[in-house]
Amino acid sequence: MSALLRAMLASKRSAALTVVLWIVLTFVLAGLAPDLKSVEDNTSANSAPAASSSSVAQRELEKAFPGSDALPAVVVVKSKDGSPAAATAVTRAAGGAERQNLGMPVSPVCGTDGTKPGTDCVPGGAGLTSADGKTRVVIVPVTGDATSDAFKDAVTDLRAAVKDAAPGATVAVTGPAGIIVDTVKVFSSGDKVLLLGTVVLVLVILLVVYRSPLLALVPLLAVGVAMRVTESVGALLADAGAITISAQTASIMTVLLFGVGTDYALIITSRYREALLDAADRFTAMRAALRGVSESVLASAATIVLAMFALLALVSPSLRGFGPYLALGVAVMAVVAFTFIPAAVLLLGRAVFWPFSESAMARRATGGAVWRRAADLVVTAPRRVLAATLVLLAVLSLGMTGYKESFDFVSGFRVGTDSAAGQTMIDRDLGPGEIAPATLLVRGRHIAPAQVEAVQKAVAPKVARTAFDPGHDLAPGGGAARITVVLKDNPYSPSAMDAVDPLRASATRAARDAGVTEARVHVAGPTAETADTKAALDRDMLVLVPLVLLIVGLVLAGLLRSVLAPLYLLATLMLSFFATLGLTVAITLGLGGDLGIGNRVTAYVFIFLVSLGVDYNIFIMSRYRQETAHKPPVEALRAAITRTGGVVSSAGLILAGTFAVLMTQPIRELYQFGMAMAIGILLDTFVVRPLLVPAIVRLLGDRALWPRRSAPPVSEPRVEAVHG
Repeated sequence: MSALLRAMLASKRSAALTVVLWIVLTFVLAGLAPDLKSVEDNTSANSAPAASSSSVAQRELEKAFPGSDALPAVVVVKSKDGSPAAATAVTRAAGGAERQNLGMPVSPVCGTDGTKPGTDCVPGGAGLTSADGKTRVVIVPVTGDATSDAFKDAVTDLRAAVKDAAPGATVAVTGPAGIIVDTVKVFSSGDKVLLLGTVVLVLVILLVVYRSPLLALVPLLAVGVAMRVTESVGALLADAGAITISAQTASIMTVLLFGVGTDYALIITSRYREALLDAADRFTAMRAALRGVSESVLASAATIVLAMFALLALVSPSLRGFGPYLALGVAVMAVVAFTFIPAAVLLLGRAVFWPFSESAMARRATGGAVWRRAADLVVTAPRRVLAATLVLLAVLSLGMTGYKESFDFVSGFRVGTDSAAGQTMIDRDLGPGEIAPATLLVRGRHIAPAQVEAVQKAVAPKVARTAFDPGHDLAPGGGAARITVVLKDNPYSPSAMDAVDPLRASATRAARDAGVTEARVHVAGPTAETADTKAALDRDMLVLVPLVLLIVGLVLAGLLRSVLAPLYLLATLMLSFFATLGLTVAITLGLGGDLGIGNRVTAYVFIFLVSLGVDYNIFIMSRYRQETAHKPPVEALRAAITRTGGVVSSAGLILAGTFAVLMTQPIRELYQFGMAMAIGILLDTFVVRPLLVPAIVRLLGDRALWPRRSAPPVSEPRVEAVHG
């Protein structure tokens, strides 16, 4: 205990000053910081790494053809009679919208044979009109920051204009520009539901656990303070360009702080109630409680913070970017837990336990009958407990046989969106590749149109269609040419991603065979970017798993002063991870019909389940280590299970519940992540922590904390024979 902390909790006056200081700090930071939403970055976090081939291709494309950074809004029009009137009206309306808001030209609709209903038809127009002539496409490039309000307003105005222009037709705006705007809108629509649902759920569980209104409100107040401070500091850092924060990261932060904050509050207040049985006064009891839990709570927070910072070793922006903000939140929550929560409890005095007496609440902290029976089961039948839990986890892990990932973000919307409706129309009537064409950028010296046409002819059999216009797609000086390529498959599908490298290689060979000097070919566009994102995520998992396990193992070794214990504790965490993912796959893919697990969900589940799931092992094993100082191993194990059972189970229910609230979100990734975390935390809370880990410890006996030795055993009960 530091001198500062002792001073903050020395008297009712100092406790009140501590609470006031936190409240003042919260308001001051809130006044200085910009609104968090104004600094959110929802595009770069979902991009491929800057050094990837698709990112290089995009930069090269923008150099050769200024304006190529515009995101296309794909307007799809389906008329009932097949006449071009609706498409023509939509084209004019889109042109009016771009003159007002967009600042980029609109590509007119072409006929199925490439003829021009208007002027300046985009070559390759065969892909812009369906075979029956009823469905047509207008391409509207949209410039500007895709996360800005101006960009959102431009796409919103475009949608209103084109739909008003053809009231008798079905019109939708999709493509990359439409998808980004819908994504931000969908995230925003779930914010209030997420926060309200989390608060209500946590409050209900705390009331059930404590049955004391004031004691249930203290953790919520603490989380509120930590969340506001974190958001303010995070917004200041993001505004300065030091970190990036996305809407998805902000959503995860909400549930993480509620879960972790209430966990720490439960651990501290439970030990405080236990200390009241022997302490001379409440202030002495609180200081004793903090001494008893300081190592485990700090180890828990350090594990999460270090695991979040480990993400900086990765290359995927979607993983690398969210670590610092979440690390900041957990660090702030830990400081609040050690200062604000004890101060608030002491400030409320005896009233914090109302309607129960202080002595009654203290007696309840010593453990209930359920956990005494669980301790008896583990102590008397460890082999059966070990076998049963291992079989359960192994069976759940079988769901991994159906594991597959999905990179089709639009299919992950769990509510109807304009972009998803447009993509369905294009997929059905024009072909799946039309939603997001790729671009082949051919670089070399003095490239002639005939050479580009040779490349186009070489790649044509491998794709649905190609387009090249010497007047628009050949850079001045002939140093670069671009060929629009529409793939045969969904641009976000595995087959499309697998086609990128062969397409690049084929185009490069064709360019060299055609005589292009110093020929180089780049592939730009969503498919190439998605392929690079997948490669980066695959690489990152190979780095993330051993790095996080090393961090957790070192924290456990330092906390428990043991070499052996971290090894079997890490093994139980990995078993829990595979069982969690297996059950999630079985539910979401097998029963729910999802196309696949969201491409970042597995990494999210691993990092959070390992760093949070180890908390419960930390709490029980640190208590076991404390008890072994004056008790033989069996009695120490009984005490650890009994004394931590109720509080850790309550904490686990709250943490699982807060993550389960993510299942209300209209995004597949958050839904799957929330489900997986709820499953995993419940497994850790009610299977791994109270049964599997204690069974291993019981069988290892005084070697469980090797090389540290426990107190000499005193009349240990006999472990049952194999037949039970």
